[in-house]
Amino acid sequence: MSSPALPVTSGAPEPANKKTIFRLLYLLLLAWLTGLGVLASTGFFADFSSLPPRMAFVPLLPLPVVLLLGRSKTGKYLVYRVRPQWFIYWQSFRVLVEIGLWALVRNGLLPVQLSFEGRNFDVLVGLLAIPVGYFSLVRKAWPSWTALAYNIIGLLMLVNVVSIAFLSMPTPLRKFHGLPDASLVAHFPLIYLPGVLVPLAYTLHIFSIRQWFAGRRDGGPAAGRRL
Repeated sequence: MSSPALPVTSGAPEPANKKTIFRLLYLLLLAWLTGLGVLASTGFFADFSSLPPRMAFVPLLPLPVVLLLGRSKTGKYLVYRVRPQWFIYWQSFRVLVEIGLWALVRNGLLPVQLSFEGRNFDVLVGLLAIPVGYFSLVRKAWPSWTALAYNIIGLLMLVNVVSIAFLSMPTPLRKFHGLPDASLVAHFPLIYLPGVLVPLAYTLHIFSIRQWFAGRRDGGPAAGRRL
């Protein structure tokens, strides 16, 4: 596979304060990881008595930051700097996540609906990442809209599994009443599943979609453009 980076030209101006912005993002990420770990270790997210439950905010809080980053000069720089297929290739990490969830289900620690034996089909997004990225954005044997469709379906799959997880937790909104429930993800270290891996997945989708539309706006598919 080729390097993720593309040469940058006038189509993707490098932000003057790029180092400062990336340093700030690293600090925010470190603070987020630390805060999640500490709060989860104290049982903060395991309180399901309130509505909405505290866990509901964990995958959603990074979203405004991701959207703001995507619309910023730094976001545009990343969109033009990274080869289009890589935003999709990186989604293959979800295969390992689903294998981990399946192992937890098989050991009786999570409900079956959170694995591919139940209602979670997110593993397909991970399995298709390399083929879709390669054949639609590198070889171009598949139409470019395949990448867009993949990202939209990937986001819907993500919404599906997050919704199932919340409906499997011991809250008044619970719909899946079999044992065990999904409260384990409110504890350390599994808090990083909804708090880090879910945001990582939707961030890659958002940037890939933005890159696809940027390529169309600039007069052709984003794939393979040396901007």
